[in-house]
Amino acid sequence: MKLVLLSGGSGKRLWPLSNDLRSKQFLKVLEDVEGARVSMVQRVWSQIEEAGFAGSGYIATGATQTELIRGQLGPDVPLIVEPARRDTFPAIALAAAYLFSVEKIDPSETVAVLPVDPYVEDRFFQTVASLDGVLEQSGADLALIGVQPTYPSEKYGYIVPEAGQPAPGAGGSLRVGGFREKPSEAAAQELIASGALWNCGVFAFKLDYMLNIMAAKGIPLAYDRLAADYESLESISFDYEVVERAQSIAAVSYDGYWKDLGTWNTLTEEMKDARMGRGIVSGDCVNTHLVNETDIPVTVIGLSNVVVAASPDGILVAEKGASTRLKEFIGHDQRPMYEERRWGWVRVLDDRSYDDGTAVLTKRVGIDRGQSIGYRLHQHRAEVWTVVKGSGEFICNGTYMKIGAGNVVHIPMKTLHGVRAADDLEFISVQTGPKHLENSIMELYGSWEEIEQNCLRA
Repeated sequence: MKLVLLSGGSGKRLWPLSNDLRSKQFLKVLEDVEGARVSMVQRVWSQIEEAGFAGSGYIATGATQTELIRGQLGPDVPLIVEPARRDTFPAIALAAAYLFSVEKIDPSETVAVLPVDPYVEDRFFQTVASLDGVLEQSGADLALIGVQPTYPSEKYGYIVPEAGQPAPGAGGSLRVGGFREKPSEAAAQELIASGALWNCGVFAFKLDYMLNIMAAKGIPLAYDRLAADYESLESISFDYEVVERAQSIAAVSYDGYWKDLGTWNTLTEEMKDARMGRGIVSGDCVNTHLVNETDIPVTVIGLSNVVVAASPDGILVAEKGASTRLKEFIGHDQRPMYEERRWGWVRVLDDRSYDDGTAVLTKRVGIDRGQSIGYRLHQHRAEVWTVVKGSGEFICNGTYMKIGAGNVVHIPMKTLHGVRAADDLEFISVQTGPKHLENSIMELYGSWEEIEQNCLRA
């Protein structure tokens, strides 16, 4: 059995911490058993490995998230990278083609697809493992997981059983009669009374079921061909294209803890501390959370049921119930001011254009100890680095030097350069160039080992 985790998102629902390059699943706001800060994707990947799926899991994601995923999960995490942003059906089709033509998976093997960020107990993945048996025993096209509702929620979709079926116990299965998206509270109460389950977005199928659908639509089964044609695929959801058209669907009932941490309201319920980062929450605040990623202190006094979140991207002050409306107010063209990278992080300090046609971008860059930035050049930007912390090795057009706090490095436009941190290294980067030309980076070598082999040992 193979697991495919879908990792996407536009980074708007947990703004200002999330952005287009750092979606909610990468925010380190949860805690592991040892009390260390972890992200949703780190938590889920750890649970998958503990459940016995080590070596059987893959993450399907866009190119903009690959560096961040490898930074949080390690360089060897198996990725299936989408060449362009599409919906869930194209993403799952690409994953199926990868498993079939690259991994050479037997078409009769079961593939389970799930979101990359569910907040669940460890035993949830035992239920995921049971989907293989459900497909075998029921003969269904698809097998889903439905969570037994604890209240009539208007936020979730519902799996509706076929009429006349007895309600299954925990771990039992039912035949699916239909679906209902985000009903009113009264309608949700009626659905629960009829045995409906919350739809948690997890489903399984035999690989050949998906391959047959793709073949019928003329979608290539070879990964390389599909990747080359990927942008021509219609952007459409798997639910609409496959689930709603399936002839036979079974669902397994899960009675454990499950939550979608997709809003500040639900996320703060799972945060152990009312304050993260620099600031104060006064004692007369009730159910109020402060999350601050900036160096500026934030003080919250006398406010209850409120979330205050601050990052280089902006500041949010919202009543928790109203935080679900956040996407209505966040623009889609805002430049991410903070990026987490495989090798460290980048924080934009200033981004300006001047009347003479010059653009100046100022950033603070942090490289973790032992990590490196590849041997690359900027086509339309010159750079000046001022090292403010740590030390490292720097190479520029084949010239090697050691750098440390207080050093200033000039990098002309179209000049190859790379750096490796001996210990945690930070520098201020000022990039200048014509504002009408977007900066583009060309990388010759991606790792310091390649740089040493091709440049330093020559």
